[in-house]
Amino acid sequence: MSTDAMRPMSTSPSGSTARLGASLHIKGEISGNEDLHIDGSVEGLVQLDDRKLTVGASAKLTADVVAREVVVYGSVKGNLRARDRIEIKKDGSVIGDLTTARIMIEDGAYFKGSIEIDRTATKEDADDKPAYSRTGSSSSTTTAAHAAPTKSSL
Repeated sequence: MSTDAMRPMSTSPSGSTARLGASLHIKGEISGNEDLHIDGSVEGLVQLDDRKLTVGASAKLTADVVAREVVVYGSVKGNLRARDRIEIKKDGSVIGDLTTARIMIEDGAYFKGSIEIDRTATKEDADDKPAYSRTGSSSSTTTAAHAAPTKSSL
């Protein structure tokens, strides 16, 4: 029995996707550190900060969502906040406000709400890498500025 109980945990790698089946109904908060595919219904909050949420075709969410990425094939009533991107597929339906860095709404999808493009998440990621080169280029610019008066004095 303990071998069977342990099997799901030992065979699921950290990058795997958890599934909430079509017959399941949850009221409350879902939070975690793995990707999640929902086919059932959820009322409340879904918080997967650094992970991907997929709302399956049969899913009905009446929930606010916070995730890295959200893909909607089913129905969502609530606000979606995704650090990276939100996709609403052709049969998907979203009633609520979207906040994300990137958005894709396919032809045939239903959306009612507002969209805010939040570039701060992408800027922070992009600024982390160039910040080091900017520091280097600042010092070379400073060196060049000091070198210019020296040449003019000669």
